[in-house]
Amino acid sequence: MRRSADELNKMRKAGKVVAEMHEATRAAVKPGVTLLQLNEIAAEVIAKRGARSNFLNYHGFPAVICTSPNNMIVHGIPDDTKLREGDIISIDCGAIIEGYHGDAAYTMGVGEISPVAKKLIEITERSMWAGIEQLKAGNRLHEVGRAVQNVAEAAGFSVVREYVGHAIGTAMHEQPQVPNYWPGSGGPTLKTGMVFAIEPMINVGTADTYVLDDGWGVMTQDGELSAHFEHTIAVTDNGPEVFTVL
Repeated sequence: MRRSADELNKMRKAGKVVAEMHEATRAAVKPGVTLLQLNEIAAEVIAKRGARSNFLNYHGFPAVICTSPNNMIVHGIPDDTKLREGDIISIDCGAIIEGYHGDAAYTMGVGEISPVAKKLIEITERSMWAGIEQLKAGNRLHEVGRAVQNVAEAAGFSVVREYVGHAIGTAMHEQPQVPNYWPGSGGPTLKTGMVFAIEPMINVGTADTYVLDDGWGVMTQDGELSAHFEHTIAVTDNGPEVFTVL
């Protein structure tokens, strides 16, 4: 769906709140901090900005952020687990302003991390930006996934298939979906005013996954590390505009 200038302005505002949630939680990540504490910090940003959470109570999800450490790919429920030196942590944040959504995620290390963890984080973020570069009017949507896959696989990593990016607007997850791999066809033609959440999930080992008994946390099947990056981006006449940055 193509959004009007007024709708895009509301999504910019929501995106700024999400970016503030990133900034606040990033600053708090250190050994000994609990995942629930990170959730509380993000909730304070939402309240301060007069926004609403799009994660809280979404299909029963009990928190305002997803916290997914190490071999958890996405959708982790914050709990009293303490971060440890050498961990990596994916933090996914969302916010609603005037009925419009922002959604973005990052992965970072806790203290000193292994060389393979550093490479995974770097490549996952690079793959996201390669995908974002494809969001230009006239391009085909599935070129995003082709770009993501090329970067990730060239580095020897694998792309998660079961979970993908999506259009976003008055709902957090709208159609069409945005695969992080080349699905075999070009997909819809991109037009100015379309808005998408691009979010590669990249694994050190195989792409295979399983879901925890809580029904939320998605894990790597082989126990290897996973990283996740995401931004909310509009297709504009001047190329992609990222809303979830300050």
